[in-house]
Amino acid sequence: MPKLFIVSLGCSKNLADAEVMAGELAAAGWELTADEDGADAALLNTCAFLGSAVEESEGELRRLLALKARGKLSKVMVAGCLVEREKERLLARFPGLDALVGIHALSKAAEAIGKNRNYIAPAGGGISSPRLKARLTAPHSAYLKIADGCDNRCAYCLIPSIRGPFRSKPVEELAEEARNLADSGAVEISLIAQDTTSYGIDLYGRSRLAWLLNTLVRIKSVKWWRLMYVYPERLTPEVIELMRGNKSICRYLDMPLQHVADRVLKRMNRVSTEKSIKEKIAELRRAMPNIALRTNFIVGFPGESAEDFSRLLAFVKTARFDSVGMFKYSQEPGTPAAGFPGQVPESVKAARAEALISAQSRVLDTINAGLKGRNFEVLMDSPYTGRTYRDAPEIDGRVEILTGGKTPLKAGGLVKVKITGAAGYVRRAELL
Repeated sequence: MPKLFIVSLGCSKNLADAEVMAGELAAAGWELTADEDGADAALLNTCAFLGSAVEESEGELRRLLALKARGKLSKVMVAGCLVEREKERLLARFPGLDALVGIHALSKAAEAIGKNRNYIAPAGGGISSPRLKARLTAPHSAYLKIADGCDNRCAYCLIPSIRGPFRSKPVEELAEEARNLADSGAVEISLIAQDTTSYGIDLYGRSRLAWLLNTLVRIKSVKWWRLMYVYPERLTPEVIELMRGNKSICRYLDMPLQHVADRVLKRMNRVSTEKSIKEKIAELRRAMPNIALRTNFIVGFPGESAEDFSRLLAFVKTARFDSVGMFKYSQEPGTPAAGFPGQVPESVKAARAEALISAQSRVLDTINAGLKGRNFEVLMDSPYTGRTYRDAPEIDGRVEILTGGKTPLKAGGLVKVKITGAAGYVRRAELL
């Protein structure tokens, strides 16, 4: 049986796509391997959201093609966002490629790798739950992709042109997919999409995220449901009440805000305002005082003034986010913002990013001081490390647990601990 090695770059939504292709390839007779040295072929699932992501994807592609040139691999197939961004140009620039699979042709991966060189898999129809899926995450933690594409048209973003319009999977399909994930061992499932709070608008005429959650929480073997990529304006009181009232829905939200100054938000074509953002955060904390909030911010967007940045900096100091991702604005060809006047010098972007990181670091010190001595339930990722509900897999912090000489803990198990100390996003704890 030929062996296939998979490299998936970028976000969790990309990883979910890679799992679909992995399932198709496994069903077609390919053995999936984590050992690159023993592989006969490679699948590279690419990210192309930013220029830096394109560079990373192309660098990995060159590396795999070099292995092929030395006879280490028989075939190299490329999939994902870079295929959608570059299309046939990839074949011209990288003549050693065997096949391209766009994000609308995931089910054709097995067919594509069996073709002759330079094959481009034809796009399929609309989005649906995968017929086949091979898990690429840890057995106890999984991603459930509830929708794809985006209709928001933020001025800095290529996602609508790469992934197309927003498309939801039907509730009944998602329930079956979630049950399959649970049957495969998942006790934590993270709901992902470009905008989870828009779920169902295209199918049912309005957001039906609450309906979906009510359906999913009936799967009792899943202990933690986690919401990622939430737009604050579309987070309804119904969803907030569900989070407050159901212990299996983590009191955690990933809510990428991008900025807080009204002038910048308007230029970004975001619907948020400083007032609406602050009101939503206050609403969430009234309902759930122990909620953990994660966000992202972009510094150096075209036209961002010193005053705009000062508002953002002050907001970070007072809003007390549990995790913050900082990004320097990237001038991406094909986006409206690429042609905006007032492009900010790189040196200014770097200084602003550093100031924001420093401010968040001090916020984190305060949060960590408040965690010391508190008891938490931890989902183990390894025999000695795990995460609380406050930490999403791969992107947030971890808890290192002193077992006191006891038998190492089992990955996927839930244990009670007391936090004894913290440094940055690493907390230390002892078993209770």
